[in-house]
Amino acid sequence: MKKRDLLTPIGIALGSTMILFGIFFNDGLSGVSSFVQVSSIVVVLGGLTGALLVNFNSNEMKLCFKVFREAFKKDHHNLRELIQLFISLSEKARREGLLSLENEVEEMEDNFIKKGIYLAIDGIEPEVINDIMNAEIAAMEERHQRGRAIVEKAGEYAPAWGMIGTLIGLILMLNYLDNPETIGPSMAVALLTTFYGMVLANLVFLPIAGKLVIRTEEEVFMKQVIVEGVIGVQSGQNPKILEEKLSAFLSNEDLKEKQQEELVGETQNEA
Repeated sequence: MKKRDLLTPIGIALGSTMILFGIFFNDGLSGVSSFVQVSSIVVVLGGLTGALLVNFNSNEMKLCFKVFREAFKKDHHNLRELIQLFISLSEKARREGLLSLENEVEEMEDNFIKKGIYLAIDGIEPEVINDIMNAEIAAMEERHQRGRAIVEKAGEYAPAWGMIGTLIGLILMLNYLDNPETIGPSMAVALLTTFYGMVLANLVFLPIAGKLVIRTEEEVFMKQVIVEGVIGVQSGQNPKILEEKLSAFLSNEDLKEKQQEELVGETQNEA
């Protein structure tokens, strides 16, 4: 289940606000207007796009917008709910047999869990299930890496194209050294391209690439828990043992909450 990740737009907006604040605080509205230069923007964005088109093929470029959208979404991962699901499946499988899980599988939204349970129902050996599901995890990591590479390269190319724009501006400025009054404004315009490139790289592309890395790591972690849960259900492990095994993946905070809930439950039962 995916929701909007508000931290990404908030972070970009906050960084942009700080830049505008720094400009406005020192030179007011006139300072803000002096940081807007259409030709510099065109050089950075156009050059960056051209470099990406050279670096990647058409299929990879099609992933670009999808990858950016992913940075503004977040997956709802609740590890405790996932563990509880496998405990429930384990209890039913031990009580009624693996074939009884077919109805449960049809109602699941997660295709990875469905695939694992179907493999278990089909009587596939645990080692084979482990190999199949881990191969899918590796393939997912590879897909994510290819999509993320576009954003990472954009973070590398943006400052470089900013410098190229600056060099263009400096070369043009040197043609008019006989007029000292134009040197200052021309230098400012030349430096704007580097400014744009650095802002794009360090406020947009590189932070988004970093977030995508974390997203992939989180998804891999959840899928590894699923693999352990599926194998536990398939092998007929005792639900209590399976719970203890999967609880090893919980964070310290989740473990404390779980222990507190268990303590409250025991107190209520005694009462």
